[in-house]
Parts: sequence; C-alpha cells; structure tokens
Amino acid sequence: MDTKKLYVTALIIVAISSGYYYFGGKSKKLEVDSSRSMTYSAEVINLTRTDEKGLVSLKAQADRLEQDMQKQTSRLDNLHAYTFQNSRPDGTFYAKVANSYDDNTKVIMSDEVVATRLLENGEKMVFKTTELTGYPKTRELQTDKQITVESPQANFMSRGMKANFNNGQYEFFNIRGIYER
Repeated sequence: MDTKKLYVTALIIVAISSGYYYFGGKSKKLEVDSSRSMTYSAEVINLTRTDEKGLVSLKAQADRLEQDMQKQTSRLDNLHAYTFQNSRPDGTFYAKVANSYDDNTKVIMSDEVVATRLLENGEKMVFKTTELTGYPKTRELQTDKQITVESPQANFMSRGMKANFNNGQYEFFNIRGIYER
C-alpha cells in the first residue's frame, strides 16, 4: 500500500472520529444542561441535619416537597420542624406551606403558622401568625403580620415582630395584651 493512501485513510478516520466525539459530547452537554432546569418532587419527607460538630441541629417532616434546582427554591407542604441548640430542643415550627429561597437561606412559612420557643426553665413561648419569615443560618425570625404571643408572663398581640433565637432578643410593634405582675 502506498504511504500517501495510508496517510489519507488515517486522516479520514481521525476526521470522522473527531466529528463523532465533538458532536456526541455536545449532545451530552445539552442533556446535562436541560436536567439542571428540572423540578423535583417527593412525598413524605423526613430530614435530620447536623452542625459542624456532628450534633443534631434540625429535624423536619413534610408531606410533600417540590424543588427547583435552577432557581434554588423549594416548597414544603405541612412542615413540622424541630430546632436544636447543642443537641437540646429549643424550638418547633409548623406551617401548612413553607417556601425556601436561595438554597434555604430564607424560608417563608405561611398559612396557620405556629412557632414555639422552648425556654431554659422548661416553659414555652408560642407565636401564632399567618406568615413568618425565617433565616435558618442566623436563627432570626420576622413578620409584619399580626402575631399572637402566649408566654408564661403574658399573652398579647403585636403588629409585627423581629426575633433572634441566638440571644433571645424580641422586638414587637403596636402591642396589645395582658401582662402578669
């Protein structure tokens, strides 16, 4: 066989192989890109999260989860969440609907929201509202909706609230209620 024919045959094989791999790789890339825009859903969710020390920091249950990977949003139906500080329970949350944004940095709970803060002496402080926004990483809550607060010292309503679960600081607006002396 002539060397010239051998080179031409080799170039044809290389060109065909390169074209196949080039175009075949692009189609695979398109498949991966399209899967990122998918919305996932699941039923009967149970979640346990630990902190950097390996201690339980959150347990949650929900009836349904819908997650959009591209937008980094999630929706949970009938959320029951339990928060822990140093593996000790310190709060519970219930909401018929919870929407999270920016990979769970902001969570908006709505529709019959009940949040309970477990105090160190074993007593409870219960918050009831129609909408509550939480920031899990900073352990802060806020709402501009009417909120009912039931605590060992007082029962009152407020037109909004800001709370920091790290230091126990609460700020209420336009309070109306009954206090014990």
